[in-house]
Amino acid sequence: MFVGLWLNDYESRLFSDPAGADLHMTTGSGRYSASGRLSYFFGLQGPSLTADTACSSSLAAVHLACQSLWTGESTLALAGAANTILQPHISVAYSQSGMLSPDGRCKFGDARADGYVRSEGAGLVVLKPLAAALRDQDRIRAVITGTCLNNDGMTGGFMTTPGQKGQEQMLRAAYRRAGVSPGQVDYVEAHGTGTRAGDPTEIGALGAVLGEGRSDGSRCAVGSVKTNIGHTEAAAGLAGLIKVVLSLEHKTIPSSLHLERPNPAIPFADLPIFIPTRRLSWPRREGPAVAGVSAFGIAGTNAHVVVQEAPPPPSVEEARAPRAYALPLSAAGEGALRAMASRYRERLDPTGSHRSLAHLCYTASVRRAHHDDRVVAVGESPAQLIEQLDAYLAGQARPGLVSATRDPRHQGKPVFVFPGQGSQWLGMGRELRAREPACRESLEEMDRAIREEAGWSLLDDLAQDADRSRLDEIDVVQPTLFAVEVALAALWRSWGVEPATVVGHSMGEV
Repeated sequence: MFVGLWLNDYESRLFSDPAGADLHMTTGSGRYSASGRLSYFFGLQGPSLTADTACSSSLAAVHLACQSLWTGESTLALAGAANTILQPHISVAYSQSGMLSPDGRCKFGDARADGYVRSEGAGLVVLKPLAAALRDQDRIRAVITGTCLNNDGMTGGFMTTPGQKGQEQMLRAAYRRAGVSPGQVDYVEAHGTGTRAGDPTEIGALGAVLGEGRSDGSRCAVGSVKTNIGHTEAAAGLAGLIKVVLSLEHKTIPSSLHLERPNPAIPFADLPIFIPTRRLSWPRREGPAVAGVSAFGIAGTNAHVVVQEAPPPPSVEEARAPRAYALPLSAAGEGALRAMASRYRERLDPTGSHRSLAHLCYTASVRRAHHDDRVVAVGESPAQLIEQLDAYLAGQARPGLVSATRDPRHQGKPVFVFPGQGSQWLGMGRELRAREPACRESLEEMDRAIREEAGWSLLDDLAQDADRSRLDEIDVVQPTLFAVEVALAALWRSWGVEPATVVGHSMGEV
């Protein structure tokens, strides 16, 4: 799902696009919405839509993206937003109506709060089911455990006046869906515009809800990124979400700026919340840290997202690190290739983790264009790859270092060759199944078919030790070889390698 901003001559329109291009929307000037354009450009084929709930638009889009993931409609979603002020008309109108802060400062919760501050910004988050992210060893920044989207209805008295009752209902629903007691929440990133009407209503709703289940007398910190960067309007909710994710990662609650004298209309002393005026360490408690993010639209559409700190990486990660890493580099010309090798050599950290090295090699392999002049360095650690690149730059030949120039006039095409019985070995497929999703999914599919047809488990047999292995039995080894060869082909194809020809002998002919 992607969310962003579509601009025309006189206004900006927010859009959200859940991983595809099934829906195109046009503006008044007849141009295609950016959601459809981006879905077309990237070839995304899931739901694609445009959402406009004013200043809660980007967090509403995150809510829609999560719904799409939780229902299985999408497997990965992009949610983003942008706000650009290209012409003065809206700012002039807001200024004349007294909506903007005269001194250009957002004073959330302060007695001097006198309006909001317009600003520009853009951001994007990648969302994926937690189980899939853990399986694929993605870097997980935080976990969204619950969301809610509602409207104040008539609880505010006027359409553009915030309603405390509606906000309370939204907060309770979000925490209920997340399976979290409001008393567990350590920090809330408020909508926090610094206005006379908005601040007392929002802080009142937070105070009414966050006290539930807080028997230890603790108070929840509440802040607003708008005191730092202003109000990015349609992108404001996403700005708050990114701030919360970074706060969870650094276990730090930033201060909220420009609070000198608390608003006397807000009974802070009676509420289980406070606005921090200095940087704080995240409170220590049993279980993962929990935070919330709010965004409100001028027409009463409210959004709240419950965010939890990321789970620790699997302890087996380093133990399962591959025996070697291949770092492929290519450029258009030998001089450019040497310059690139030098930059990578500077980028590599001799003390870096296997995870960061794996990400670097993966990106160099599949996220960069491949040219005719190439070098591949192979090593078991960042330090070894540095040695290999030093050798290449010095013109030295050594094992694990291959450089070549491809002649574009004689481009070979890949051929998949599948061997027959006798190529099996004890332990085959185990590491690939653990590390490579494409290989794992293919083996699991073969396992289901073999269970149904033959009544035994391919995966169980591949995991057996020497004493229990049945790879010497003809009715086991042949289906096993077939399954492993199909899985290897799936792995190569997931890397973008498509065969021009497929050949095989004996069992490989299948």
